[in-house]
Amino acid sequence: ADPFLSLRDVNGTVLWNNNDWKDSQQAQIQATGMAPPNDLESAILRTVAPGNYTAILSGRNGTTGIGLVEVYKLK
Repeated sequence: ADPFLSLRDVNGTVLWNNNDWKDSQQAQIQATGMAPPNDLESAILRTVAPGNYTAILSGRNGTTGIGLVEVYKLK
């Protein structure tokens, strides 16, 4: 599968999108030590203000599968 990840604010406005994690923020994501093992996986590394957010995970090009969205507080 080829997941696509979207992060939206409380109003549904798209804040960030990611398809393949190495396409953007590769160095920053690798520096966390938590980089996805598959280049097709999605990842977003951002600092957000306190509040409610929605993560939407979907398949690219009509693909389907089982997805997992994880959120971490990094220091």
